Amino acid sequence: MPDWIGLHEAGRLLRGAGRVLVVGSSGAGKSTLASALARHLDLPYLSMDREFCWLPGWVVRPRDETRALIAAAVAEERWIMDGSFPSSLDLRLPRTDLVVWLRPPRLTCLAGVIRRGIAHRGRTRPDMAPGCPERLPDREFLSYIWNFERDTTPAIARGLEAHGPRVPTLVIRSRSEASRLAALVADGMPDPDRTA
Repeated sequence: MPDWIGLHEAGRLLRGAGRVLVVGSSGAGKSTLASALARHLDLPYLSMDREFCWLPGWVVRPRDETRALIAAAVAEERWIMDGSFPSSLDLRLPRTDLVVWLRPPRLTCLAGVIRRGIAHRGRTRPDMAPGCPERLPDREFLSYIWNFERDTTPAIARGLEAHGPRVPTLVIRSRSEASRLAALVADGMPDPDRTA
């Protein structure tokens, strides 16, 4: 069973974390939160989409090559990585100090994907591999997001249990909670129990 923690405990643990994993559905805000935390914690930011999974022209990188790249990256001492991909949790979780699991409502995720599709349409967004210009989501991708909790969340939970049973894990269920975590880190994570 993962070591479930609260927001302030996560803020405290992030002070000493060298390797942080951010998981959740597409459109949940993984890249936004991971890049903000990376800036504030001075950790190298690794996007699964950009670094490992995609080649130009929306070509999926071969699985063996992807796993070799991930294995090399997680062997480093410091990083923050966003991306769910349950099939690689066996490589990532044993090296992870803290997991942030974004689980906002599906409508929030759908709105996030549509918003970014409009904002970056025809251009490659910063967390995506070069040569993969953003496009509006198709029916298949929208269905993937709609069914993420049913279809993919159980695989993430199994991965946490099998490969990261003692990894502190924070579940965030809204954009406001994600913003609060980023603010805790940006403000130097004051102790919430300390009285003035």
